[in-house]
This record gives sequence, structure tokens and C-alpha cells, in this order.
Amino acid sequence: MLDLVRRLQRWLDVTRALDFLAPLALRLYLAPVLWMAGTKKFANFDDTVAWFGNPDWGLGLPAPVLMVALAAGTETLGAVLLVVGLGVRWVAVPLMVTMAVAALTVHWHNGWLAIAEGSGSLFATERTLAAVERLAEAKEILRAHGDYAWLTEYGSLVMLNNGIEFAATYFVMLLALFFCGAGRWVSLDHWIARRLYDR
Repeated sequence: MLDLVRRLQRWLDVTRALDFLAPLALRLYLAPVLWMAGTKKFANFDDTVAWFGNPDWGLGLPAPVLMVALAAGTETLGAVLLVVGLGVRWVAVPLMVTMAVAALTVHWHNGWLAIAEGSGSLFATERTLAAVERLAEAKEILRAHGDYAWLTEYGSLVMLNNGIEFAATYFVMLLALFFCGAGRWVSLDHWIARRLYDR
């Protein structure tokens, strides 16, 4: 039995030759998410500044112009750097800060779930249970008065809960990149390090 375990472990160790795929996948997954978030803030700069700064219907953050510029710039530049694999460990830090700020200021009061789920979910709250009830009512209205089959042809209707789930997930992915770096072969960080240190 021990021999079998050793053989399986040796086989598993062979896959380390492809270990560059994990950080590459993380980088390529995060890049479009961050690009869309950053460029959307730039495209709607004045509205985003108003939302960041307004204490009544927005976030009530200080220096909203600076905050939007920093968030949008970090996300946009961060997306580009992740794609090419340049300074990945460095850029992961401000991106993690951005995700933490978003989780705490925008999403925290909504709980964990990004999409509202009912009583079968471990993370269901009164808020998500009420949202699921309203979603059921909306579906009934659409079935009675709309073309429900057409509306749901490409996906189910859901109720956004806007919890911390996505921001926390992106934070964890960035944390992994902070510790493991951009990965070998398919990153500028790898080739720069080889040039500088492998002489």
C-alpha cells in the first residue's frame, strides 16, 4: 500500500512542470473583471465621484475624486499588469486594498451572498429570504403578463444581493498571486527575473 502511495505521489509531482498554469489562470480570470470595474469608473467618473462622496445615498467617503481616481487607476492598470505578468506581487497589494475597501464600504451590510438565495443556503439571511420571495412574485407577474420563456431563454432571473462574496473571492485570488507571483514562462516577471538573477 505504501508503495502505491509513493508511486501516486511521484506521478502527482510530475504535474509540477505545469505549475505556471495556476497563476496564469488567476491572472487571466481577474484581468477582465478589474478592467471592466476600472474603465467603468473612468467612463462614469462624475457619477462615481458623487456616489463615493454622498453620505445620504452613497458611500460618504472623504476625498471622493481622489478615491475614484485611485480605485479606477489601480483596477485598470492592475488588469494590464496581470495580463502581461509584470509586477504581479507588487500590484496585488493595492488591488487587495481596493477589494477590502469595496467589501467593507459597499457590500458588507448585505452579508455574504452576491445573489440572493433561499432557506437552503448556509448564508441565507432575512434579506435574501425576502428577496427570493419578491423574485418569485416577479416571476409570476412576468409569466402572466410577459413572454417569460423569451426573457429566461439565456438564463434564469435572479435577485442581486450584492454581498461580499465576489470581493472576498477576488481578494483571495489576489492573495494567492501575492504569495506565488506571476508564474513561470508566461509572464514578464519570470523573464526579467531570469535575466537579472540567473546569470
